This record gives sequence, C-alpha cells and structure tokens, in this order.
Amino acid sequence: MPHSSCPSLGCSLGMPSEILLKILSYLDAVSLLCIGCVNKRFYHLANDNMIWLKIYSFFLPKRTNWKAKSVDEAAVSMNLTTLQDRESGYWKKEYIVKQITTGKTGITQLLKPINAYTGLPLKTKEAIKASGLGWVIVLKDRNGKEYAMEQVEILFNDTSVTLFWYGTSWPCLTSLSALELFGVTPLFFDRGKYQSRLQPRSIIAQYNLSNLTKASKMIGFDTLVQLYSLNPGLLLGLWKKGNEIAFVMASLHYHHLLERSTLGSATTQYVLPPHKPILDDIDPKYGLHGYQLHIDMHSGGHAYMCGTFRNLFCRKEYIRNGYLRLSVVSYKNNSQHLPLVGKAGFFWKTDVFEGINSFMMDVTVLDEAGKPFWCFSAPVFMKASSEPDCFYDCMGPSYCLNYVDSDGKVCVKLVGMEEPKEYYIVSMVLYVSTKKVNSWYGTNY
Repeated sequence: MPHSSCPSLGCSLGMPSEILLKILSYLDAVSLLCIGCVNKRFYHLANDNMIWLKIYSFFLPKRTNWKAKSVDEAAVSMNLTTLQDRESGYWKKEYIVKQITTGKTGITQLLKPINAYTGLPLKTKEAIKASGLGWVIVLKDRNGKEYAMEQVEILFNDTSVTLFWYGTSWPCLTSLSALELFGVTPLFFDRGKYQSRLQPRSIIAQYNLSNLTKASKMIGFDTLVQLYSLNPGLLLGLWKKGNEIAFVMASLHYHHLLERSTLGSATTQYVLPPHKPILDDIDPKYGLHGYQLHIDMHSGGHAYMCGTFRNLFCRKEYIRNGYLRLSVVSYKNNSQHLPLVGKAGFFWKTDVFEGINSFMMDVTVLDEAGKPFWCFSAPVFMKASSEPDCFYDCMGPSYCLNYVDSDGKVCVKLVGMEEPKEYYIVSMVLYVSTKKVNSWYGTNY
C-alpha cells in the first residue's frame, strides 16, 4: 500500500529507529513476529536483541529466578558488548526454541499415562487442548485457488475426535477438485488463539472431489441434506437443493493423532516409525492369540456402544483367504449379544437421517503386549441383510455392518426389534490381514 494512502504507516516508517525500537519494546512476542513481516526495515528492528532478551527473561522465571523488568535492566544484566556480539535475532531464536521445548515437554508428560482398556494415552484430550492443536480444511478448485476453513466445532469421544465445518460461504462444489485436511499448531503453545497466521500445517489426508456425487456412495439423507462418505473418515453433507456443500465432518482416531497433526509438512504426511517385530521361536501360535479389542460406536455426542473384549484368538485352521478370524461376539452365544443404546443414526442440526442408519465406529486392536496394532475411526452404515436368518426373523429385520481397509475387515450382524425400538449385535468378527500379522510379529502365516 502506498504511504500516501495510509498516513499512519507512512509516518511510522519515517520515524527514527530509536523511537520505533522504544515502541516495539512494549509488544509481545507474537506481535513482534507479525511486525517483522511488514517490510525489511521492520524485520530487522523486530529482531533487536535487547527487546527479545527482555521477553526471554520474562519467560525464564518459570524455571529460574532471573527476571528483567525493562529493556534497560536486561541490557545492564549482561555486558553490552556481549549483546552486540550476538547476531541480530539471536535472542528471538533462543526464546522460540525455549518456548517450543517447554511446551513439548509438558505435552509429553501428559501423554505418558496409558489407558489399560484402549492402550492409548489416557490424557489425549488434555494434551490436544494444552498444545492448542486445531484442524483446517483447504478446498482447491480446478484453477488452483484455495479456500481455507477453520474448524467450527469439536467433539471428544472415547478414542477419537470428531470435527465439524459448516457455514454459508462454501465455494461451488462443481468447481472443486480436492479437499485437504491439515493439523495446525501455534508457534507458542500458550497463545494459540492469537496466532492464526503463525500456525504451521501438517497434512493428514487428501480427498478427491471431482465427480463426487457419481464416484462416492450416498449413505444417508434427510429432508434437506444428502450424506456422502469419503475414506478415510470423512463425511460430506450436500444440500439436496442445489447440490452444494452443507457441512464437512471428520473423525480422527487418537492413535498418534498429535504426531500426525504436527510432525508432517504442508505437502507430506507424517509417517509412523517402522515397527520392529520381536521374534519368538518358542510359541508355535505366536501372533494368533492375546488380541484385545476396544470398540466405540457413536454419533454427534450419542454413544451407542462402547466395550472392551480381551483374549481374542484365531486357530491356524481358521486362517483363510489371507485373514485371521477373531470372533468377538458369537452368533450362537446369546449371553454375548449386545444392544445399541438409543436410536442409532447420524445426528446433525436437523432430525436423524432417514433411510440407512449411519454413525461413527472407532476400533482399537491391541497386540498381546497391549500395544496398538490396528486403529481406525470411520463412518459406517447398517444395511438390510440379504441373508435370511430363521432364528432371528421372529424378532425383527436383520442388518449387516461392514468395514474394510488394507489391514483387515470388521463384520457385524444386527437384529432390529420393533418394541422397544432398538438394535442388538448378534455377531461381530474381526478379520486381520495375515500380511499385517506377519509384518508385525515376523511370522509367516
């Protein structure tokens, strides 16, 4: 912007450096970083070592007794020659490094306690809040233009977090080619809400929006909105009238969520460190037993079923078609059958979606050492079963619920009862890929 069109900016640019430095000395760290983006002169002024030494000294009292009350006192507390010998911006770098290190240390401490039921950090929710972690989606059109949208709402579940984006300023769906989901973190952990322009991005997932209504499957609808599912873990609501975006919802499993949301880059996803299998030459059934499942079915704050199942196993003769079969709920054992609490379905700002019953399912499978082995959070939907069931037909219609990814499959059978209106899980089986098992345990099934 020309100086003539902004008198206050032109006036400040014409001030002597000494006066500007005095003004800048009253700013906090975030404001200084923003000021440094104005132009080259302000960048050098905002790197002043005496200003940053003052800020650094106010940060240190949390760990030491050193505290400087002014820039002058900070300069006196050190030899002035020593200050001048440091390159410009030295104390800014020191402050930023110290802030990041201290913040990460605190979060690491929060993540140490482990939940015995899920095998995940017990205080993931608290760690997310302490880190200031948030998520944004970036919509890209066919001409390369980007539309960034910050999350509007967040729900913390037992083993996942559900994120919502909605509003009235969505770009036209037909012009969009892709949607990208990013984790964003503040540079300084204690001031996240003031640093929207200083948040590095870590890409979590990418989705293709080209020919969305033709390439993706609609899993539910109500009188206003149609619901589409995109893997992994994304739900897209489209207005029936106009076929434009109404809302976006993402479900993210807690397993390594902070790492995935912070340690990647804007273009490259964070890759989990490779698992090193621990070989066992003594146990002939190594990798076939000792599994534990924690499963949570929920939607919009409504929990339908949450449970832990231990000592799951598979006999060698049940390894078929490249899968281990782990029976969780037996069709033949009535005592294992479980109800879904409440009316299962996808809840939004309108009534429950009609047609297909859909909700989120979080699965956490632990190995025999209690370490997370297979984890996901994804939308699932119940559909009428095509296989007749003579035993349960008298109770109500039968439904099936299936999920598949590269690591395995989840197959659930349910029976719907009219009075009271609820569903019962009468069968649940996990099929774990032998490729996954062999890679994890170093076996050769």
